[in-house]
Amino acid sequence: SAYTCDAHHMTEPHPKGDGVARCIKNAIKDAGVEASRVGYMNCHGTSTPAGDMAEVRAIQRAFDHKTDNLVVNSTKSMLGHCLGAAAGVEAVVTIQALRLQKVHPTINLEDREDGFDLNAPSDALLLPNLEVAASNSFGFGGHNSTVLFGRYDA
Repeated sequence: SAYTCDAHHMTEPHPKGDGVARCIKNAIKDAGVEASRVGYMNCHGTSTPAGDMAEVRAIQRAFDHKTDNLVVNSTKSMLGHCLGAAAGVEAVVTIQALRLQKVHPTINLEDREDGFDLNAPSDALLLPNLEVAASNSFGFGGHNSTVLFGRYDA
């Protein structure tokens, strides 16, 4: 896991996702895995144009734009924002994705912003070889966290 604080703005993330990219990279390094092994990321994904695109840019940078094998989604698209419980709920969802080898869709994602080129399925998707998954959570003031989970048998 990793935590950063970019303190860019009270409510808006850094437009390039600097702190988030650093957070994701640090979490991958802390886990001791290659970035290419991360097959799924549960995004913070609040459905705000500034926030979502900053996260997309951060993910692209953290993975050196090698995201063809990465599936992303937003649990908030289905549950809404659980506020203080969001990170915990999304961690459980991420662990369940590893356990079931299946990810839920991102619903209501109809008009992608220019540059949103990540694989965000609109239907549930089986991922039979999923070994490592990540979950992003962000807070006001630029607080960022990323946790990685891995299959115990992988």
